[in-house]
Amino acid sequence: MIFEASEFVFKAPPVLSRVRRVLIKPSACYPVSYPVTTSRDILSVIIEGIRQVTDADILLLEGTPGGSPIYPIYQALGYSFPRVLTLDVKDCIWVEVDNPLPKALVMPTFWVPNVILSSDYLITVAPLKVFNGIGSLSLMNLLTVLPSSKYGGEAPGGWGALYSLGIDKVIADLYFTLSFDLGIIEARQKFISWGDPIQGEIEEYGKVFIGEPYQVDCEASEALGLKTGYLDLIKAAKVVFET
Repeated sequence: MIFEASEFVFKAPPVLSRVRRVLIKPSACYPVSYPVTTSRDILSVIIEGIRQVTDADILLLEGTPGGSPIYPIYQALGYSFPRVLTLDVKDCIWVEVDNPLPKALVMPTFWVPNVILSSDYLITVAPLKVFNGIGSLSLMNLLTVLPSSKYGGEAPGGWGALYSLGIDKVIADLYFTLSFDLGIIEARQKFISWGDPIQGEIEEYGKVFIGEPYQVDCEASEALGLKTGYLDLIKAAKVVFET
């Protein structure tokens, strides 16, 4: 679904009234405000909507590509909300999770924070970004739930190894392995970069996309004419996975 950003109110899905723990994954790798990162404003709207239907625990989870602490970034972005717990991927307990696809594209398993598996409802909230002409949307936002000590920073191969495998294939595998329930793309503005992740052009767009993460990325990509390679891979894998 597409909403006018000025009118966006988060109406919590009915299932949220029955859950104990909601995990929100913002895009917050850098201490730079929206549209480089998820805005405090939209997180506040989402949290308020959740609180309308449940007193469940609400968690924010993010990690940095190089493994530096996330808490200074949370502070810089104003991510301080009543009764919301902020977590750093690098401080979590990690577990190895099997990819449920009959034949993985490139990643048969992923190391992920255990708190994701113990949460009842998972939301990914990402700004609308375009890097080198390629869309970076709600599913690409999941990359930084992977622990940098396993896949980034000083880890052997690091995220460079993931990119060498084909990052679209990695994201497609991650989509099936971590089944996030809801994707939200904060598209009040569009951030366009040609290399530097915190430097680029900003265009007004005035929308918010919300839905199942694969569907919402498809909708945003179609609406904006974006090239988003992992969507075709997911579509093809779905045929095998769902039959």
